[in-house]
Amino acid sequence: MEISDIPLELSDKIFQIKFNHDQSIEKITSYFPLTEQERLMINSISDQDTFSNFNSIFSDTVADEEWDKTKDQIKKRFQNELFDIDDNS
Repeated sequence: MEISDIPLELSDKIFQIKFNHDQSIEKITSYFPLTEQERLMINSISDQDTFSNFNSIFSDTVADEEWDKTKDQIKKRFQNELFDIDDNS
């Protein structure tokens, strides 16, 4: 599976996908928890029906409408905070 296999509206919610050496998914980190339907879609696309290592940066649940309105701001703020951490290390 490649990230480009995931529909844009779903991949947009994903911060990072880590792969094993055999290209199977090791871990998926999204900005907010993915819905059960979104998880099942990823499992189907990846042919990993038993994959369950889904993680999220934030624990709040966000409706798609709210995500669409704020995603650019959230991503930018998160990236800025990451760079601040790196600069202060």
